[in-house]
Amino acid sequence: MILRAALLLVLLALPCAASVAAVPEPEGYRGEPYRAPVPATLEGAVVVDTDAAFALWKSGRVAFIDALPHRPRPADLPEGTIWREKPHESIPGASWLINTGYEELAPETLDYLLKGLDVATAGDVDAPVVFFCQRDCWMSWNAAKRAIDHGYGRVFWYPDGTDGWGEAGHPLEHAEPWTATP
Repeated sequence: MILRAALLLVLLALPCAASVAAVPEPEGYRGEPYRAPVPATLEGAVVVDTDAAFALWKSGRVAFIDALPHRPRPADLPEGTIWREKPHESIPGASWLINTGYEELAPETLDYLLKGLDVATAGDVDAPVVFFCQRDCWMSWNAAKRAIDHGYGRVFWYPDGTDGWGEAGHPLEHAEPWTATP
């Protein structure tokens, strides 16, 4: 009886699961809204779950790229208003390449992404690199796709990002945006 009830619950859940899980990959880069369900795939990349991402991180031989955008001080704040930037927690050792996951990038931002990737991978486009952001965030999907489009051959995409990482009890640390040093 219990087995039959469990089977019935599974069968009833199937239509709902199928309709929720089917997010197609766009042909190009994804635009607004960036916080929305993401596809289960990224052509040219290996999609990893939290356990696989942790194993890659633990190896110490894989670059991690955080694609969360950086919210600057609003330009229209009245003079004298105190602005406190929200701290950003990321995977330890990751390079936070801000604003590199938007649908369209200014040439300067694309250059920033490519320089950051070059530094993170020691100039090796075949070095493994993991892209992440937060769960249901297209920023890491776009940034990973952009890396693939620029010749990076061992791209991993971690769609659960810092949300999945933290929920699994893995360490997070305060991050600052990556800056190129002269």
